[in-house]
Amino acid sequence: MRGLACLLMFQAHCYDSWLRPELHQTYLYKISQIAATLPAPLFIFLAGVSFALVTEKLRAKGIERGAIARQTMLRGAEIFGLGLLFRVQEYVLGYKFVTWTDLLRVDVLNILGVSMVLMGVFCWFTAGGGVEAARRRSIVCSVAIAVAIGLLTPPLWTTWRPNFLPWPVESYVNGVHVFSEPQHWLFPVFPWAAFAFAGLAAGFLLFSRFARKQETRFFAAVACSGVAAIVLSILLDRSPVQLYAVYDYWHASPEFLLLRCGVLLLLTAFAYAWCRWGLALKGFSPAMQFGETSLLVYWVHIEFVYGRLSILPKHKCGIALATLGLCGIFLGMLALSLWRTRSRKRTVKALEPASRPVAEAAT
Repeated sequence: MRGLACLLMFQAHCYDSWLRPELHQTYLYKISQIAATLPAPLFIFLAGVSFALVTEKLRAKGIERGAIARQTMLRGAEIFGLGLLFRVQEYVLGYKFVTWTDLLRVDVLNILGVSMVLMGVFCWFTAGGGVEAARRRSIVCSVAIAVAIGLLTPPLWTTWRPNFLPWPVESYVNGVHVFSEPQHWLFPVFPWAAFAFAGLAAGFLLFSRFARKQETRFFAAVACSGVAAIVLSILLDRSPVQLYAVYDYWHASPEFLLLRCGVLLLLTAFAYAWCRWGLALKGFSPAMQFGETSLLVYWVHIEFVYGRLSILPKHKCGIALATLGLCGIFLGMLALSLWRTRSRKRTVKALEPASRPVAEAAT
């Protein structure tokens, strides 16, 4: 699923950066930008799933909850630090065209780090009372937090804006940045952290008795839940009853958050089916390869698409040339991903002892 997010991200960024402005009205570009709404929710949702998998395994080993929280929160702090470093890199490479305020812009890596820290605190509170009990509490509370974030997003973007805070701080609440109102292209805690907690609930559900004993039925239920979430989102949007003074379905509403969660659940079921009965395990899979090095290819491809190292002139290309450039980015990032994976394996192999004692080998 991370690999799928990478593929969708490549096409969205390439067409957005390289196509001439008049081509932004074409059917191809519009479809491209619809697909572009998926990578960020996918990455954040999968961060929650991975977080649950790691936490569950550590709990099963009997590791103390404070140690689990410390380990997971440090990983979140590391991702947050990488997000800040990424902004510094963009500023240095594009210093003539990038304002200093972009150093404090809330982007995907920033919210990934913040969400992981928040989930670390959350898992510390929900631990205790046995692994099964902790899992049940974690699932229920994760869903509750995701719902609460979704419900609080519209007022925090409009009537309850915390504009008494300095803009770098408020930006993490509603993505206002340096503008007079929140920006939908940024990634504040409200609503984006909701995807992380939705993923956290999904990750803990993977360890439930039903999921382990009835795997196929479980993912069928996941797909049905996704369809139900999408239908409910549409029905709520069409309802004459509105809870908010300012309602914006496509950017800040809990209904749109619900719809995107439904799409994520459908993609989760699709990924399971593709790996169970599809071609994913029948030979080399670029999506799986990208999934192993998603952070690296995200980091590098940005400079070759949007940065000063762009392989094509920005906003000056036709569809054919931009598509050719997209193929070049795909192949280049695939080569980089393969190199990274193989170099990591060589490093691990080099660190292994040359030989083992006979008794240890026999054991």
